[in-house]
Amino acid sequence: MIERYTNPEMGRIWTLQHEFEVMLEVEITACEAMAELGQIPVEAAKNIRAKAKFDLNRVKEIEKVTNHDIIAFLTNVAEYVGEDSKYIHKGLTSSDVKDTALGIMMKKSAEIILDDLEKLRDVLLRQAKKYKHTVCIGRTHGIHAEPMTFGLKFALWYDEVCRDIERVKRAKDVVAVGKLSGAVGTYSNIDPRIEEITCKKLGITPVKLATQVIQRDRHAEYMTTLAIVASTFEKIATELRNLQRTDIREAEEYFQPGQKGSSAMPHKRNPITGERISGMARLVRGNAIAAMEDITLWHERDISHSSVERVILPDSTINVDYCCRKLTNLLDKLLVYPEAMMANLNKTGGLIFSQRIMLAVVSKGVLREEAYKWVQRNAMARWLKGEDFRTNVEKDPDITKYLTKEEIDNCFDYKWFLRNVDMIMARFGIE
Repeated sequence: MIERYTNPEMGRIWTLQHEFEVMLEVEITACEAMAELGQIPVEAAKNIRAKAKFDLNRVKEIEKVTNHDIIAFLTNVAEYVGEDSKYIHKGLTSSDVKDTALGIMMKKSAEIILDDLEKLRDVLLRQAKKYKHTVCIGRTHGIHAEPMTFGLKFALWYDEVCRDIERVKRAKDVVAVGKLSGAVGTYSNIDPRIEEITCKKLGITPVKLATQVIQRDRHAEYMTTLAIVASTFEKIATELRNLQRTDIREAEEYFQPGQKGSSAMPHKRNPITGERISGMARLVRGNAIAAMEDITLWHERDISHSSVERVILPDSTINVDYCCRKLTNLLDKLLVYPEAMMANLNKTGGLIFSQRIMLAVVSKGVLREEAYKWVQRNAMARWLKGEDFRTNVEKDPDITKYLTKEEIDNCFDYKWFLRNVDMIMARFGIE
């Protein structure tokens, strides 16, 4: 089930096999740049391109002796290349290759997430159009406030996902960088032009300055962006979970034939997808904190960040990819109940029109404080005694002194609250 909602390419990006493939491409491209500048023989670079490869099992076997993954990798590559392997990794340090490869991998993962988000955005826009005029009650503090439309909820989420797309684009650019500047970033044993040529060919940008590592504020920005995106998912999922509650039930997740909601209670239809998304968002936010902890390293580098990144980067990108696809499917198949929305809107016996009554009285010259007091006492009679709000308003001497029955009737028309919906929706190109 998980595989069904995860892009297989996202998982492949973070495999050890793929990481070494990318690192090998960095090494080969660097050799070609050296040959281009006449620093190694052109034939050597061609030979390296033709023969360079590795065997993951052999790398692991060598690493048991070296206790250093990059040296084990280079040793294995040399076994395939032969004499010309002496030019591979010339003037480089391990982090030159690993960090540059990591930048490429994060860029690739961001591109998959951007594709996911664009699909989610399109579903939200379609649903905003579909439910543009579907009336529902707006809630503040979980309490009925005033009428709105269900389409406005989707438009709000659409707008936020559009911002998320821009955030991910910016974060992708921040991490799509490389460095080939040596042990402490001074280009002591490598021509700076190698870095420039190699990064250009790899489709990334060389950093202006690095120590032995690319600075981890970049990776933290990437991770905090993913945390914001995951929080958007949770925000939407939480609203839908609330709307699926039995005492509200204005919308609910699609319940497929044969699906079971409870091992004990056959009647259950639970918002399991929304709950899963909410839970997984917590993991991404936690990983973002770990990424921020990685910013501080000793002097020009240590490797305390490395073990963390081996967990948080694949986990978070796969998590966001999975949740975005699940949420898109949830929203695409969402079951919506307009009749329940209207029934809920009328549930408080007209209390939701209290502001309209108050403002109507104020428009007659009454002080706001007085008008508020008159309307509130009728509202409290509804809350505490179950009396009909509209009936009480119509016989309240203070209110009827200023408002005719027709004017009171007009205050109880929910269409007044929705008169600007078309204008709001037009901002999103929804007609």
